[in-house]
Parts: sequence; structure tokens; C-alpha cells
Amino acid sequence: MLDTPGAILLGVSSLLWIAGAVYAAQAWRSSPAGWQFAICWLLTLAGSVGVFVTADLASFFLAYTLVSLPAYGLIVQEDTPPARRAGVVYMAYAILGETILLMAFAFLAAATPAGSLSIHDTVAALAGSPWRGAAVALLILGFGMKIALVPLHVWMPLTYRAAPIPAAAVLSGAGVKAGVIGLIRFLPLSTPLPGASTTLAAVGLLGAFYGVALGVTREHPKTVLAYSSVSQMGVIAAILGMGLAAGDAGAGIPVAFYAAHHVLAKGALFLAVGAAVAARARGRALVLGSALIVALGLGGLPLTGGALAKLGAKATLGTGAVGTLGNLSAAGTTLLMLHFARRLRAEPSSEVMAPEPSWPMGSYLTLAAASVLIPWALYPLATGASRASVFAPDALWASLWPVLLGALLAVLWFRRGK
Repeated sequence: MLDTPGAILLGVSSLLWIAGAVYAAQAWRSSPAGWQFAICWLLTLAGSVGVFVTADLASFFLAYTLVSLPAYGLIVQEDTPPARRAGVVYMAYAILGETILLMAFAFLAAATPAGSLSIHDTVAALAGSPWRGAAVALLILGFGMKIALVPLHVWMPLTYRAAPIPAAAVLSGAGVKAGVIGLIRFLPLSTPLPGASTTLAAVGLLGAFYGVALGVTREHPKTVLAYSSVSQMGVIAAILGMGLAAGDAGAGIPVAFYAAHHVLAKGALFLAVGAAVAARARGRALVLGSALIVALGLGGLPLTGGALAKLGAKATLGTGAVGTLGNLSAAGTTLLMLHFARRLRAEPSSEVMAPEPSWPMGSYLTLAAASVLIPWALYPLATGASRASVFAPDALWASLWPVLLGALLAVLWFRRGK
């Protein structure tokens, strides 16, 4: 089953996996444990792309398990105490999350006539199911662990900090989107659910600001990026929550579009951590400068891919309190990304394993360019609006003022010596 959200996420995730593989192959080619890393990489890859194309509960659960469990081998590859601790915490959350999802799928299957396991049939039957409330709660809880909804986020900062750079890139960009596509596919978006939608939106907005608040207190660039992911997944949850509240069956498309930009931008920024170290002086300046643009794109810098992603989500978020909080979260993201850029510039090379310069640079620049260009290509499909509408004064201002506010907050924060 390859619907529009699945196609969008499959395409960008595949690009990230290719760029990450180029980086990883060069980085681990001479490692004695490289073959173990390769096996775990390929299994996780199979699950990561599989979740976007499966059409029944059993196949989806198999793919979802593949994107979760083999990733343990990627996380603990460096075999340090922090990596082993991160691996244990990650596995605890992964297994618990899959157990919860298995219970949710049991409710879905029980409510489906004729014993069909088709995702389409199970979601259609969910609206009239006597177990709808329990099933939806379990779906949000199970997939919420994968996308690190607060307070289910503890595994994410530990994992992304400990994992090798290419593994952190694909897990943060593509791996976590298994939870996003799960929410899009299994939540009955065409049926307004006031309780579930309010909870999802509220928890999402909490995570959007919580991730920023903790991220600006962290020093290592990879940890800062991890808390940025907590924040961005919160925004995605809020968009989905508002779509569910409105009974908007098409809400999955702007969510997938927003998530697609996150796949490319976050993957690029993780690779930038390694590329900045591996590059010589002129190349390092290129990485730092372009990474700043990619990072500010997450905050919605006008004409970047992130600005288009946020414009695409505005209709779903609305113009009320949730829409205002969404704009303020963009200002917070700008603050956090400027903090990341500052920490990336100060990052000592001894903490990052650097392969030969051309490989990390090429992988990084490919994703950096894609994070800007691909959203432009997808914008009409994802929003139904023309590209020319992005240049309208009100659209430019809507993208610009949160970035300006975030930059002002960053100046004030940095002056405090934090």
C-alpha cells in the first residue's frame, strides 16, 4: 500500500539511507566489526522502507520490528559504556512499545469483519468498534514511544549521542518516521475524536517546547540535535492531533510533508557533525555555513524547505491558540538551532570518528541540498497551492517573524554566557 504520505516518506528516507550508507561504508570499511554493523544496517534499512509499503497488520508489524530491534547493533557499535547503556534503554523502550502496539493490533483485528488484516479494513472498522477508545490510546502510546513523545522520550538523547554518526543520522531521520507513518495509517483521521485529539495535540506541544528548553542546556551537537528531534516530533504530533480533531482524512499529507523535511534536514545535520571535523579549513567553512542554513530551515527560515513544510501545516494547525503556539515553537527551534551551530563550531575533532574527507562531505552536501530543493518539488502535491504563493508577502512574513524572534532570544541567551 503506497499512498501519498507513504510515497513521500519512502522517497526521502531512501535518499537518506543511501547518503548514510556512503558515509558508513567509508567509515567502517577498515573496522573489524564492520560486518556486524553492515548486517544490522541492512536489517534496519529493510524495516525502515518496509513500513511505508506494507498493507496489512502482520507485514507492518514485521517491518516495524525490523526498524527497531536490529538498530541496537548500530547503537552499541562503538562498545563504550555510554553506548551499552543507551542500547539497554533503547531496547527497553522498543520492546515495550512493540508490546503495546501488539495489543492495539489485537483490538483492531478483533473489530474487523471477516477477519481481514488489511490496514484499510481495520481502520475503517475502528470507527464503530466498541474497543475504539482502548485501541486509539494504545496506538498513540505505542507509536508515541517510537517518535519520543514526552515523557516517552528518554531513549532518544542517549541513543543519538552514543550511536556512530551515520547510524544517528538514519535513525533520527528515517527510523523514527516508522512511528509517524504508523500514526498516519492507523489513526481514524476521518472520525473526529475530541479526547484523543486533544491529548495528542497537548502532549505534542509540550514536547515541542520541552525539547527546546532542555536542548539549549546541552553541549554536544548530537545531543542538541536529539532534543531538537523531540521538539519536532512534538510538532508533528500536534499537527496530527488537530487533524484528528477536525476529522480531516487528508491530514496525513501535510504531516508527511513536514516529516519529510525533517528526514532530510536532521540527517544532514548529523552528517555535518562528522563532515565539519573531517574537512580542511575551507571545506569546514562550507559545512558550517550550509549547516546553519539547514538548521535555520527547521525553524522556518523563509524560502527554505522548512518554511514550506511549516506553511503546509498551517491550515491544519489553524489560527487559534494551537497555531500561535506552533509559531512560537518555531521561534524556539530557531534558538535551539543557533545553539547547535555554535556548539558545532566549537566541537573538538577528537570526539568524532572522521573518514576520508570527500565521503562525509559528499554525503552531507547531498542531503543539505535535498532538504532545500525537495520540499519545493513536493509543495504543490502536499498543499494544493502553487509555488508562487510562497513568495506572497504574508507567507514570507509568517515564516520570517518566528525566526527573527528566535534569533533575538538566542542573542539574549548567549549573552547570559549559557
